[in-house]
Amino acid sequence: MKITYIYFMFLVVFTAQLHAQETVEPLVREGIQYHDKGEFDKAIDTYKKALKIDPTSTLVNYEIALSYFSKGEYEKSITYADIVLKQKKDNILQAYLTKGSALDLLGKTEASIQLFEEAIKNTEGHYLLHYNLALNYYNLNDLDNAEENILLAMDQNISHSSSHFMLANIYNKRGYAVQTILASHFFLFLEPQTNRSTDALAMVKFNMNKNVSKSDSEPNTTNIQLNLDDNNEFSSAELLLSMMSASNEENKDKTEEELFIEQTTTFFETLRELNKGENSDIWKGFYIPFFNEILDGGHFETYCHYILEHASKDSMEWVKANPDKMESFSKWLEGL
Repeated sequence: MKITYIYFMFLVVFTAQLHAQETVEPLVREGIQYHDKGEFDKAIDTYKKALKIDPTSTLVNYEIALSYFSKGEYEKSITYADIVLKQKKDNILQAYLTKGSALDLLGKTEASIQLFEEAIKNTEGHYLLHYNLALNYYNLNDLDNAEENILLAMDQNISHSSSHFMLANIYNKRGYAVQTILASHFFLFLEPQTNRSTDALAMVKFNMNKNVSKSDSEPNTTNIQLNLDDNNEFSSAELLLSMMSASNEENKDKTEEELFIEQTTTFFETLRELNKGENSDIWKGFYIPFFNEILDGGHFETYCHYILEHASKDSMEWVKANPDKMESFSKWLEGL
């Protein structure tokens, strides 16, 4: 009799939970529609109706936290994210990301760092946690810890474009041209047509030409300045960049796109020669071999127009006029 009673109670609780879930889900879908349209107050009101049905729903509490975050009401966002975190069940990763970002935007970056480090331990790590932790360290100008975490993020998801953009910014801040160019190029390969793409392309062009300047006293003289850093394994490649940039005056008859493609091709061909021997770091173990594959596949011109299309009318026209080459490049990539 006792066993029958326990079984009956289990059925009652299970059925109630199932009914609550079925009732909550349409409201959540409705709330998400409001959220996606930027109608955050309507989304929150809808989610709160769902909350009356199931106050402990991690999904509903997370969605409320996200809508408050999107409204800029970070304290309220944290309140609802905490409800999810205390339950230690579903949607915990999303709650950590929302709360950590809210703390950072409230100016509590150290607390945000502590939370993300706690989250990494509690969840066995996730690339988005490492990425956001890296972003916090970067904002504090702690570039070593930022790099360490961004590389951990890449270990888990090498296709996460934001991680490559972050790595490019880290090395740009350090003043290392070659590393900045490599990370920026792979970001552009992944994300060629956004506002960030414009920034990444500007970083590439700046670092390809940053050590060269015209002499004020002698107009026909070009000055090359090098930052000789014993810790920079690409010092010789930086010299090549400067020499290529200095020779731009001899190529005045070429368009900006033609010059970019020529310089970029020469740059990567030179890195191929410098990249002899095995190396497992991100530069010689991933970036350089990847672009070597594009060179060997005969698609480098197509690749350059592909990343320039967003910023260059000439490249946009080239892409439209060469659909066969674009399709060939796409199919070739699928086979990598």
